[in-house]
Amino acid sequence: MHSEGRGELLVSLCYQPAANRFTVVVLKARNLPKMDITGLSDPYVKIYVLYNGQRIAKKKTRVKKRTLNPVFNESFLFDVPCSDDGLARISLEFLLLDWDRVTKNEVVGRLQIGARTTGRELHHWNEVINCPRKQIAEWHRLTD
Repeated sequence: MHSEGRGELLVSLCYQPAANRFTVVVLKARNLPKMDITGLSDPYVKIYVLYNGQRIAKKKTRVKKRTLNPVFNESFLFDVPCSDDGLARISLEFLLLDWDRVTKNEVVGRLQIGARTTGRELHHWNEVINCPRKQIAEWHRLTD
């Protein structure tokens, strides 16, 4: 059932160096796997800020009922710790979950963006760091 991919997540990031703050906008997701008997899903996103791999902050979006292509358009502010090596120890983790009234909420897919990631995630991160105060949005493929 979970072989058709985890879907994709569109996130926009903006770094404000003067305030040591990140604006994270969870815009939307697409092509999510079917998680419910109805062939749909009730997705929401949890966002964690990781510092040295430890979760130091978390926020979450509202649940979007019965959809495989949810539009969230929710913005979150995160303060990040100052350190000599800048943002080398910071990363953002996104968990897309399927809300369930009866059973435990299931993780549909995850995404990590930060200094220690690779490929598209690292490219997005570097672009955000190198263009402060500018919102930069990119689609990312969710993984297990």
